[in-house]
Amino acid sequence: MSATRFAATVSYDGTAFAGSQIQPNVRTVQQVLETAAGVLFGSPTRVELAGRTDSGVHAIGQVAAFSAETRHAAETVRKALNANLPEDVSVRAVCAVPAGFDPRRWARKRWYRYTIANGEAREPLTRRGAWFVEGNLDVRAMQAAAQALAGKKDFSAFSGPLEPERTPVRTVFTAGWRCEGSTLLFDIEADAFLPQMVRRITGSLIRVGRGAETVEEIVRLLQQAEPGSMAYVAPAHGLCLQRVWYDEGYTV
Repeated sequence: MSATRFAATVSYDGTAFAGSQIQPNVRTVQQVLETAAGVLFGSPTRVELAGRTDSGVHAIGQVAAFSAETRHAAETVRKALNANLPEDVSVRAVCAVPAGFDPRRWARKRWYRYTIANGEAREPLTRRGAWFVEGNLDVRAMQAAAQALAGKKDFSAFSGPLEPERTPVRTVFTAGWRCEGSTLLFDIEADAFLPQMVRRITGSLIRVGRGAETVEEIVRLLQQAEPGSMAYVAPAHGLCLQRVWYDEGYTV
């Protein structure tokens, strides 16, 4: 029997994880997925992810891929994986994909959302999924700065440390804020993201909202492309990977 390649849409609360990518001696999303898959298929099963999320970052639409020799249908695989996963991880959907499917390299667009709880007092019920920012924010200026990010640009200023061979050029398709009462949502879609890129962007935009930076300063620093110059990093717990898109015909 030949192996079947599966892709899965995975949701997780990142609070108790040391990130998504497997690391020695710590709990990661990849590690618990591989454990659950190993139990289901009866042998060690390698799981690959569409993107790397930091410790504390959440996901609704992370994509995982794995291969296994099984007669189980995709929906049966989904239910069986969930039966073996901890409560802070869930497989939302599973489908069969081509044998060469690579969830990272085949991805065409990714969508992240950062959630801000803005007000005069902390809201305990949102503390795991939103960054509490006290006081008034100039959302109009934050929106102008966000829109200046669109396009194909060198995002070195918004990046954590990069491997020498990795390019800092990314294409941002859309970036913007919207308000839902006292909650501010920052949505950004790009072909790919650099380490800490969304959190550094969010931190910088909050500084604009507080009047500590101007839109012009953000644009200037972006153009100068000095690695890590946008050093104000928003907390991890407000960030969530919402969705990953693939070529037409491959729905995950």
